[in-house]
Amino acid sequence: MSSPIPFAALPISAAQFRVKALHWAAQFACCAYYDAHELPYPGGAFAQLLAVADAAEAGPATLTELADWLQTPTAAPRCGFLTYDLKNELEQLSSHHFDGLHWPALHFFTPQTWLRWGPESVEIQGHSTGVLAAILATEVPAAAPGRVATLRPRLPKAEYLAAVEAIREDILNGEVYELNLCQEFYAESVALDPVSTFFQLSEASPTPFAGFYKWQDRYLLCASPERFVRRQGPDVISQPIKGTIRRGLTPAEDDQQRQLLAQDEKEQAENLMIVDLVRNDLARVARSGSVQVPELCGLYPFRHVWQMISTVQAELRPDTSLLDVLRATFPMGSMTGAPKIRAMQLIEHYERTKRGLYSGSLGYVWPNGDFDFNVVIRSLQYRTGTGYLSFQVGSAITYDSDPAREYDECLLKARALLDVLGAEVK
Repeated sequence: MSSPIPFAALPISAAQFRVKALHWAAQFACCAYYDAHELPYPGGAFAQLLAVADAAEAGPATLTELADWLQTPTAAPRCGFLTYDLKNELEQLSSHHFDGLHWPALHFFTPQTWLRWGPESVEIQGHSTGVLAAILATEVPAAAPGRVATLRPRLPKAEYLAAVEAIREDILNGEVYELNLCQEFYAESVALDPVSTFFQLSEASPTPFAGFYKWQDRYLLCASPERFVRRQGPDVISQPIKGTIRRGLTPAEDDQQRQLLAQDEKEQAENLMIVDLVRNDLARVARSGSVQVPELCGLYPFRHVWQMISTVQAELRPDTSLLDVLRATFPMGSMTGAPKIRAMQLIEHYERTKRGLYSGSLGYVWPNGDFDFNVVIRSLQYRTGTGYLSFQVGSAITYDSDPAREYDECLLKARALLDVLGAEVK
């Protein structure tokens, strides 16, 4: 294990080192970076961690293989992602929509080198010989990220509004209580620098569960505010977000917006329904009577929006594995609706794009079995080989939903992504 390197001992600032480190890491076949941007969050946020590996290792391809793979002892954190379409392994479901990115169902790797940031230092672990020198020698491109004039909707606005009305009818007929309807915006033949674009996104929208992931020629640039699930010892927490309103332009207007969200019965109802779903999911792996809700409908400010966040916690039964937790909780209820299986069937009916990594999860597993995973939202996905650029946004539909308001909420969530790209929705 190497000694921590104080930021004060570096020839460049800590911020410059971070930029160089990720540009260095993106040259590897596999690269994962997690960052909380030093933001406070109930229960803590992501560790600041950067991990790289060559493509030599054959990783797991299914959840069952992942469980076996994690049994092999290692001193390194395991880094990876789970796509939404793992639902098809967990339930009798399928996905047949258009897919412009073609991520694997899941991907994890054991890094050969990983960097762990502390408050005043960074530590290089694993294969560390020459790494610091290589990072410091890495050239950072001077060119600005590529600009994208327009992004097109896979689901045109008129069809989205009709889908919301149809879902309201489904709710009236007792099919579901709530359904998270998502839509894709995309552009083709785009040229941009993924690392520079990620840092621009981080500056525009710093979040506690941000991440960057490279697999082959695919990139995830994630500015997620939401935790899916974290384990620390026997304790597990999940923190669903349901409820969104834009920030005010002045302190007085911002406080007014916060009060509007706090008093919005529709948003509270959405949050409560998902909290109940998460409580039921965690109860499948928790000690009897240990599921608690220490915070319900808490209001938290982000750069562009106020969010309503609840925390559900539980104590796991002995010998509960990551696979057990995922089988009980994945996909996260905040991205499906309730009841979960029927909601996912209707999602496949109404949406036009395979979700893939969107509304999946990015995270890491420590050698002791603890783990932390986010919800992949507020994210750009990019494939350099084809120039395909995509993001998806969604909102929770209840019977009280107004279709136009739901569409506006989607665009509000997309604001930081559009600003970074210099783009508008066509």
